Amino acid sequence: MNSCTEMSPPFPYPQGMLLKLARRAPILAWRMGLGRVLGHVFALITTTDCESGRPHRVVTRYFTYRGKLIVPCALGERSDWYRNVMTNPRATVQTWQGAEAMRAEVITEAEEIRALYPVAMRCNPGALSAYLRSLGIDPDDVEDVVAKRARLACFRFEPTEELTPPPLLADLLWVWPVMLGLALIGAWLRQRHPRAASV
Repeated sequence: MNSCTEMSPPFPYPQGMLLKLARRAPILAWRMGLGRVLGHVFALITTTDCESGRPHRVVTRYFTYRGKLIVPCALGERSDWYRNVMTNPRATVQTWQGAEAMRAEVITEAEEIRALYPVAMRCNPGALSAYLRSLGIDPDDVEDVVAKRARLACFRFEPTEELTPPPLLADLLWVWPVMLGLALIGAWLRQRHPRAASV
C-alpha cells in the first residue's frame, strides 16, 4: 500500500465518545509526565497522517525481541496509524527510555512469526488469544498462526537516521503542583470548618 485509502471494515472502527476518550487518556497521561511509568508496557507512536500530513499519535502495547521493538496492530487496516506507516514508515517511538526515530516494517516471514509468537503470548496472552480468534486463527496452534500470518498486522521498529515526526512533549507537568495545591487547600478548609465538610 503506497497511499492513504478508504477502508471498508467488517465492523465499525471505535467511534463512541467514551472510546474516543479512552484512546486519548494515555496520550494525556504522557503529556502529564507519566511516560516513564506507562512506557514499560506501552509505546507512544507518532506517525505522519497520510491525509493531512500532520503528526498522528497513538499509545499501544509493545514488546521487545532480540533488541527489536515489536508492535502488533490489533485493528490492522482499520487503524489510522497502520495506514500511516504503510504510507510513510518513518515514526517517532517513545517508551520509558525516551524518544527515538524509527522505521516501521511489516513482519511477514514465517520463521520470524514462529519465533515471536511465544514471546507475544507471554506478554499479553488474553488479548492476543481474543485477537487471533477474531481473525479465525487458533491461538493454541502456532502453525495455524504461521499459516495465516497474512491476516496479522505486526510491525518491527528499527532505529533510523531519517527525519521523523516530533515527539510528544510532557507539556502538562504543571498540572501536578496545581492538584497538590488544591488538595492542600481542601485539607486546610476541612480543618477550619469540620462541620461544613461533614454535611
